[in-house]
Amino acid sequence: MTGIIPKDYTPYTIGSANSQPVDFQKEKEKVLAAASRTDKTVQEKTDLIQQTILNEVLDLKKRINTPSGEEHPTLTRIGEILDLNDFSPAYSRNILDRLKKEFPLEILNDYDQVQEQVVEWIGESIAIFKPDPPKKQPRIMILVGPTGVGKTTTIAKLAAVFRLGNKECRPFSVRMITIDYYRIGAKLQVETYGDIMQIPVSCVDNYGDLKKTIALYSEDVDLILVDTIGKNPRDSVEIAKMKQLLSGCGPTAEVHLAVAATTKYSDMREIFQQFEPFNYRSVIITKLDETIRVGNVLSALADKGKFISYITDGQHVPDDMHKAGVIPFLINLEEFKINRDRIEKRFSHVE
Repeated sequence: MTGIIPKDYTPYTIGSANSQPVDFQKEKEKVLAAASRTDKTVQEKTDLIQQTILNEVLDLKKRINTPSGEEHPTLTRIGEILDLNDFSPAYSRNILDRLKKEFPLEILNDYDQVQEQVVEWIGESIAIFKPDPPKKQPRIMILVGPTGVGKTTTIAKLAAVFRLGNKECRPFSVRMITIDYYRIGAKLQVETYGDIMQIPVSCVDNYGDLKKTIALYSEDVDLILVDTIGKNPRDSVEIAKMKQLLSGCGPTAEVHLAVAATTKYSDMREIFQQFEPFNYRSVIITKLDETIRVGNVLSALADKGKFISYITDGQHVPDDMHKAGVIPFLINLEEFKINRDRIEKRFSHVE
């Protein structure tokens, strides 16, 4: 209680003319009474501050208009739609956390504005592959991937696209090489495609022959496409053997990973990881026509930071091969209201 002096307290001064014997008990009671009044004032101020804070919290809860512990209805709905489209939990959580962080209450109340912004954020997460100008001719593209994703058909589609040319590039002189001797009918399949498109096809099964064939073609062609044996991504020994064989293509060869759109998100992430030793430049998504949801694909691409170069959506050569773009993915999202003009304006430069 140091420093608290009652207003009516007159100190006893030694040697004063009016000095009286001091009643110490009485003086103690005066000091304690003053301290009690001061403590009461402090407590009243503390109670007032606490009540003010409580009122502000209650007011905020009232404005949000949701029970304690529940999400805003807009956030709940966005989460449901992301889940419907098979986006991964981590991808969806990032979107919802960003909404909570960046959007004030008045915007969260405008569902249409929120969902349009979410569509844009999804588009921004899609990285489109842009090939570097080849340092020397020919350009060599190698397609790797697990079994059953349609690599041989995809190689044929790529061959047709480049062989015929389009508004973006002139027709190329193309050659195809396959090293898939083990799958029944693989050699015949690629040779049949080659005959139809009048593109020479070579079959090799070792590093030396592959290197010689590449050298033979290098004098007079623009593009060499290399089809490979489908591999189990968990078979690290076979993956290493394949990598050593493909080194016969030289250091400038581009490796592209083919993955089916029907692959589960968790499996797709593992495939991306297991094929890392090939240093693939991009991902080609096949069989897009066999699924109606693309969240698994976009989640895995975003999580691993991978570029996408082409998509295939059917068996027709070359009609069902397309350069990857942001807009085709966005317009196929389920339950989102897609503003076509808005997304075309926003993403046309990356197509």
